Amino acid sequence: MPEHRLAIVVIGRNEGPRLAECLASATAGVTVVYADSASTDDSIAVARAHGADVVALRPNMPLTAARGRNAGAHKALELMPDLEFIQFVDGDCTIMPEWLPAALDFLTTRPDVAVVCGRRLERHPERSLYNAMCDREWNTPVGKADSSGGDALVRARAFVEIGGFADDQVAHEEPEMCGRLRAAGWEIWRLDAPMTAHDANITRLGQFYRRSRRAGLGISQCLDRGGAGRDPQGTAIVRRALIWGVGLPLAIVASLAVDARLAAVVAAVYPAQLLRQAAKNRRQGWGTREAVRVAALGIVSKFAEAHGVLEYWAARLTNRRHRPVTYK
Repeated sequence: MPEHRLAIVVIGRNEGPRLAECLASATAGVTVVYADSASTDDSIAVARAHGADVVALRPNMPLTAARGRNAGAHKALELMPDLEFIQFVDGDCTIMPEWLPAALDFLTTRPDVAVVCGRRLERHPERSLYNAMCDREWNTPVGKADSSGGDALVRARAFVEIGGFADDQVAHEEPEMCGRLRAAGWEIWRLDAPMTAHDANITRLGQFYRRSRRAGLGISQCLDRGGAGRDPQGTAIVRRALIWGVGLPLAIVASLAVDARLAAVVAAVYPAQLLRQAAKNRRQGWGTREAVRVAALGIVSKFAEAHGVLEYWAARLTNRRHRPVTYK
């Protein structure tokens, strides 16, 4: 693995010990850049102690993950003008030792591929049902893909060609960038290989709600930028969120004006959906109790995603700046 070809870009904000673990997992001898989003802890000192070059983002603009990754990538390109590959990783993740050799080998032999990612594992799925749900969420199909997640190895030439991430994309920045890469003729691939270990640390319903709300907000912004072609799966996510989180509640309220029994029939769609989804969850390996809870959280997530969609368009139509939503 030639050292001059690769840089690792880490982003973070107040990650504490997780940042130290992330930086310690970086391959020895590789240039590491840490982009800090106005941390109030000792993150910058920790990064420098691990030998990373530091870029400190000023809070005069929204502190998005996209902005952090761009700043880190630009610093890496400044340090290494002949840079070929950038491994992006979030500060709450650690890189698996076998990942970079496998990913570099794939990109080296596939000049048509701009981004390659692998399997992101949740570090502590046993600590909460929310963490366990994240672990299953990361387990996406291998092969040619529409997009990657936040952890991915990116070809520097392709990254520069399409202008990197959109700085003001408040969430869902990877599908947005990957959509532009695909439009430019590049391919995105997911390998059947462990890539990173992630620490979601979601232990409360409020965190879960904010994470889902963040998804609705980011997907809406992505679709507004480039339409369904930018994010093929995003259109369906938004449609389902609006049906379950806005359309059905309005239908219940409207039917109350006609007949309370009609309203009860319409409202019964929710428990019917819960039972249907719980049965599906059981077939996917969840225990009975967890299957029901996951189904219930699935319905909650639709309300949260709809919240994010409406939040995006309310800000968009009133010319207000979109602010990132955090859940930690």
